[in-house]
Amino acid sequence: MKRKISEIDHERLTAEIANLAGLSNDELKARWQAAYGTAAPLRMKRDLLRYAVAYRMQERALGGLKPAICRLLDRMADDAAARRPVKATPPARKLGTGAVLVRQWGGVDHEVTVLEEGVLFAENGIAHSPKSRV
Repeated sequence: MKRKISEIDHERLTAEIANLAGLSNDELKARWQAAYGTAAPLRMKRDLLRYAVAYRMQERALGGLKPAICRLLDRMADDAAARRPVKATPPARKLGTGAVLVRQWGGVDHEVTVLEEGVLFAENGIAHSPKSRV
């Protein structure tokens, strides 16, 4: 869930996160309280506390995890709590007709275009029919 922010807001966020390093433990715990609405865990190390506060600041400014990832994490937590094997399979990506995937490997550009009835593969701009190379 990305959001674009202005260059000024980006610089302000970057400076605010950098300033976390100079805060005392009590100040960091107060920032945690403000960010998460609960008291900071008693035995959390300073660096982790700082990272968690910085993450929440970024999350608020730029957006959080996608709903599908939140559901995956919830399912994994439920599995772990029930002592079932945890499966970390991310949601399948769905590519629509016309989507183009481009990769460079070994100095060669490879391009795959999603068609209604399969895909079209192109290597260095030379198209190959779906039947001959897929």
